[in-house]
Amino acid sequence: MTAIQDFIDDTARSVAFLSRVPVPQRHFADYDGRLSRAVRAFPLAGVLIVLPAAALAALLSAVHAPPLLLAFAALALQVLVTGALHEDGLSDSADGIGGGRDRDSALAIMKDSRVGSYGVVALVLSFGLRAAAIAALAAVLTPSGLGMALLGVAAASRTAMVWHWSLLPPARRDGVAASVGEPESRATLFALASGMLIAALLLLPHATLPAILLALAAAVLAVLVFNRMALGKIGGHTGDTIGATQQLAEMSVLFALALAL
Repeated sequence: MTAIQDFIDDTARSVAFLSRVPVPQRHFADYDGRLSRAVRAFPLAGVLIVLPAAALAALLSAVHAPPLLLAFAALALQVLVTGALHEDGLSDSADGIGGGRDRDSALAIMKDSRVGSYGVVALVLSFGLRAAAIAALAAVLTPSGLGMALLGVAAASRTAMVWHWSLLPPARRDGVAASVGEPESRATLFALASGMLIAALLLLPHATLPAILLALAAAVLAVLVFNRMALGKIGGHTGDTIGATQQLAEMSVLFALALAL
């Protein structure tokens, strides 16, 4: 019973960390603010966070809303729920990694609240690619299938965050990511296994097995390529690169699904 309650608490803490959703304070009793164990609940937290946007997409699809309008409405609601947390990470990472001359300048740029040209381009591409992919999926999936697909993508992209976080050392010892602790190995393995399982179970009734495998492979490739870039430029991960990983994985999975279905 204690283990179940611990997982519920970890899920609530993960939802609070990854979104603007208010969470009851009872889940934070005697909590030290670290996420080392709580990352195991990131995939499930992602599903809960995206649930309103997935429901909206399914509803708009059921009433035959234009696919592109449906896609941008779902993304808008998703951004409202998350507070654009991951988009901010993508923008900052693009500016720092793309525009920094060396490690110190890249980290300084990433800490700057201003948005540069690399960040703007990254955000335009993120929203454009995701909206186009969701619109393409809306044209071939049933309303419920579309909603389930978006939830599967949510689980996979939050799993990617944990994987990126666990593979790289912290680039800053005083950063947000370092302050909440490194993912525990058991928590990381649980997140990877449960995240892939949740994503597969949500996608399998509505997509072919080759399409699902292609989508997961796209997420893996996106994380590995981005890890190499982050390690080479700034020497590890930051809170921004963790958020950027979610965006890159979401784009990759949606793109692959739209291409394969």
